[in-house]
Order: sequence, then structure tokens, then C-alpha cells
Amino acid sequence: MADYAARREAMVDTQVRPADVTRLPIIEAMLAVPREAFVPARLSEAAYIGENLPLAHDRVLLDPRTFAKMLEAADLGPGDLVLDLGAGLGYSAAVMARMADAVVALEEDGTMAREAETTLAELGVDNVAIEVGPLTEGAPKHGPYDVIVVEGAIETLPQAIADQLKEGGRVVAVFMEGALGVVRIGWKVEGALSWRFLFNASAPVMPGFARATEFQF
Repeated sequence: MADYAARREAMVDTQVRPADVTRLPIIEAMLAVPREAFVPARLSEAAYIGENLPLAHDRVLLDPRTFAKMLEAADLGPGDLVLDLGAGLGYSAAVMARMADAVVALEEDGTMAREAETTLAELGVDNVAIEVGPLTEGAPKHGPYDVIVVEGAIETLPQAIADQLKEGGRVVAVFMEGALGVVRIGWKVEGALSWRFLFNASAPVMPGFARATEFQF
């Protein structure tokens, strides 16, 4: 039988800590949440490898290093309301729920959303609300949010999402620029987002988040 607790510890020691992730709540959450419970059954043995894991077409569970560094930058606190955009099978929501006041986990794939809800309930996570709907529209009825974390790559952030961020709030996402990807954090200041580069990473661009093609005549 796989010793998943040992694998979690190895993940943190070899992928998270060496990536300059120092905030204790992140370390504790990633040691506590059973990542293997939030991946397709066929991938449970690969749950702790340092790669994105496929969940569906152009949808992945971000690799532990990328996710942890995004959380380090987002600096979640116990009073924060978080929008987990593209929650997949619920891993990211379960981790952030241990650091924030509440998490709204938005997923447009109904099957994944139901699985996420079941797993979170089985693990006793009671401060996550699962919402099913288009990712590009966000979850405005629960907002505005202190933090938005995008669980996949984008080329552009829809204005509808930006509008759901509180003044002074922050959003973290992987931006793909051709074959290259970077993670940026955006702070909302006087109603507009001010972006800053964080680190390099890559992931598939989520459906609906590609930049519109410009035709030239």
C-alpha cells in the first residue's frame, strides 16, 4: 500500500520548500491535504510528482511548486474570501480552505464539481462552497473577493473576473505567451489591476481564456 503521507512530506521537502515557499500555513496545509484524493483514480500513484496532472481537456491540477508559489504570493489570511477559479476536483480549494475564512470553488464541469463536493465533504472541509458555472463569468453572487486564484493558464483575464475582486484585493494566474508561461499577481488599485511578474511556469490555456484572434485585412 502506498505511503501517501511520506509522499506528501517528500513533495514539500523537495518541491515546495526549495522553491522559497516559507509561509508556515502553506507548508502545513500541503502536508495535511491528501492530494491523491483529488486526482482521477488512474493518477493516484502520480499525485505527488512535480508536474501538472491532466484532469480534462486543457484542464490540469497545477504542479505542487507552481501552486505553492502562487499561494506564497497571494498571502492568504484567516479573514479572506477566496475565489478558486477552475477548482477541478477540489484539491486547491481544500488547501486554501485551511488558510482562508471561506473559499468559493468554481467549476464548469459538473462531473468534476460533484466529485469535488463529495471528497471535500468526506474530509470534513466545511468552509468551501462549490459553484457550477462558466469559469469566464466567475461567481459574482458570492463576491467581491479578497483573493482570486486561477487554477490553469490564461492569455487574458476577463473583465467580469476582475470586477469581482475587492479594492486592494489580489489575483494570481499563469499567463501563457506563446510557448512561454509566467505567473503574475495583480493588485486592484483604484479600480484597475496592476500586474507584477512572479516566476516562470506553464499550463494549458483554459477554454474561454485565450486572447481573441485579431484578423488583418
